[in-house]
Amino acid sequence: DADAGKVRLLDRTLWGKRELFVRTAPSFTPNPALYRGLRYQPPQPTELTKKHGGIVRDFVRQAKQRGIKVYLQVQAAIPPGYRVQFGGPNPDDIPRLPDGKVPRRRLANNGSLASPHIISYHCALLKDLANAYPEVDGFRVDWPEYPPYFLDDAFLDFNDAVRPLAARFDISFERMREHTLRFYRLLHGGLTSAMLRDRTRFSLLQWMTEYPGVIDLLRCKALLMENLLRAFREALPPDKELMPNAFPPPLSLLSGMDFARAAPYSSAVSVKLYTMHWPMMLRFWGEQLKLANPNVPETDITGALEYWLELSGMPGIGTRKVADHRYPEPEEPHPVSDAAMADKIRAARQASPKVPIIALAHGYGPLPDFRRRVKIAYDAAGRKVWVNRYGYLSNAKLDAIGALGS
Repeated sequence: DADAGKVRLLDRTLWGKRELFVRTAPSFTPNPALYRGLRYQPPQPTELTKKHGGIVRDFVRQAKQRGIKVYLQVQAAIPPGYRVQFGGPNPDDIPRLPDGKVPRRRLANNGSLASPHIISYHCALLKDLANAYPEVDGFRVDWPEYPPYFLDDAFLDFNDAVRPLAARFDISFERMREHTLRFYRLLHGGLTSAMLRDRTRFSLLQWMTEYPGVIDLLRCKALLMENLLRAFREALPPDKELMPNAFPPPLSLLSGMDFARAAPYSSAVSVKLYTMHWPMMLRFWGEQLKLANPNVPETDITGALEYWLELSGMPGIGTRKVADHRYPEPEEPHPVSDAAMADKIRAARQASPKVPIIALAHGYGPLPDFRRRVKIAYDAAGRKVWVNRYGYLSNAKLDAIGALGS
């Protein structure tokens, strides 16, 4: 988490420790025939695989015997896809900015959703896992979108692989690139206090009428996401569920996660309420805009970001500086209002009435704040919630989850 993860202590000890370093290996032996001729290849088994690889299969079997549904989670666009921030795309498959460059800073090491090499590899991975673990109920795919942790992430993707797909979508790639580049340059040196203090939705719509190619980019990313999920759905056996993880509204517009387009291929969509990330994202975006627009007061920049991205919901919009937004320490409550969380889940449900929206809460943080956040997630999603990261779930937090259904 942009270096923040290095100081996060676990609530539940693992092997008797609250912090530890682990070595990993594949838990199964991949089927080479599924990957023949592909650009990306799966990691090969090691001695750890031979010695401990059966643990995952035993866990799945015992969970199923107890009536628990089991899903495997993989990355949607980061070969080899086993776990987050491990591996990554070849240079040809990296998402690009409208000027053709790679963003200077990225948190998610995703490849371009348009890359046929990315798609074919991850389809092969899903087939391989479905064969290796036939008892599982389905697969959760993480980041089948363009995660907008940094400002530059919102201006992807102009990888060459997008061009033919944009034409198929009846989108002018050149207009999309030209208008997006102009808008990008406006944000990097052309902002004024007056522009940022006028935070009405009318003013935002006025901006967009000057750059219709930016709207094309948002639509193109949504169609790339749909194309990816369609391929995943076709790769999986019919009895296996497909459940994408998603950024919440309004960030979903920037990431390409169109909930209605995802619905035909998904048994449900998990919307992330990873509230420790939200102040971090406000800081990342604010730092870049502050550097590019040194004559604009910080409070105008942060106020506009707080309003447009809807990541805080805290009182006093326009009074905070960039440095006031930071990743919360393990004992600190997350600086996000109840309404900011609930509104995002409601917006996702409205956008996709035909498939369940499940809130995805995070276990990180102090018990009282965790209890608040998981209750809001559960209620807003209609009594459905996933909770991420077992290592942050103390017995008291498990009790808080259990109390939700009472």
